[in-house]
Amino acid sequence: MTNLLKPIRRTLSVYGAFAAMVPKMFLAYSIWVWMHFIVQIIALVIFVAFWTAVYAEKEIIGGLNLNQTLNYIILAQIFLPAVTSTGTIYYFGTLMRDGKIGIELLRPLDFQGATFAYTFAQTGVGLVTQLPLALVAWFLYRFQLPTDPMIWLAFLITLLLGNGVVFFFDWMLGCISFYSTETWGLGVLRFSISLFFSGSLVPLTMMPDWLAGLTAVLPFAQALYMPVSILGGITPLADVPQIWLIQLVYLIVLGYLSRIVFRIAVRKVTVQGG
Repeated sequence: MTNLLKPIRRTLSVYGAFAAMVPKMFLAYSIWVWMHFIVQIIALVIFVAFWTAVYAEKEIIGGLNLNQTLNYIILAQIFLPAVTSTGTIYYFGTLMRDGKIGIELLRPLDFQGATFAYTFAQTGVGLVTQLPLALVAWFLYRFQLPTDPMIWLAFLITLLLGNGVVFFFDWMLGCISFYSTETWGLGVLRFSISLFFSGSLVPLTMMPDWLAGLTAVLPFAQALYMPVSILGGITPLADVPQIWLIQLVYLIVLGYLSRIVFRIAVRKVTVQGG
């Protein structure tokens, strides 16, 4: 049994080394982290004021009252890095620009697995840096969190599955860098689209049917709206198995497509820098 576990431990330690680089990078840009924190507080105050004004003449919108909507919006802002992180796309661009893509492709480990470890750690660190925002939001607005451990478990599993779905989607977008050799504009476009279609600005239950249908096709809601709606009490636990089934289908389909897209795109790789 010990001999069987050694390769697994060795593989995990290698991928863990990639993930361990992320916290060091965040510590190197501490000023940026604090500036981002201040901007988020301002944005949170604006969101609360906006939705309070929207509910001034109506008690129920999209099946939600004011308290439910505010609770959801606050939680969505706290867990926003789960969907808005474009680390995978920019990672491709950095490797291309610095001429390191050739080295990464020659490493004796799966490039996609290493990239997933890197971006997963990046998302995790991003969520940890949201703790000050969560404390400020709780102090100002006293948002509610569930006490049922099953809700938290369902939330965490949904969040992890959704993060995997978005990773495979971003992986395919990152492959475009093999053709364009530039990812900044692509990352900005992806960030802007995900900001709306993830449900971070407007709960999906408030969207018209045609827009909700479009949102259901895109993967972003899987990483934010689905887990946050569970945590915020909008989605009952009875609906969670169906959500997991949909997320697993997304993972299988996008995971398979991401492999195919990469095999095609890598033939066009152009090494810059060096």
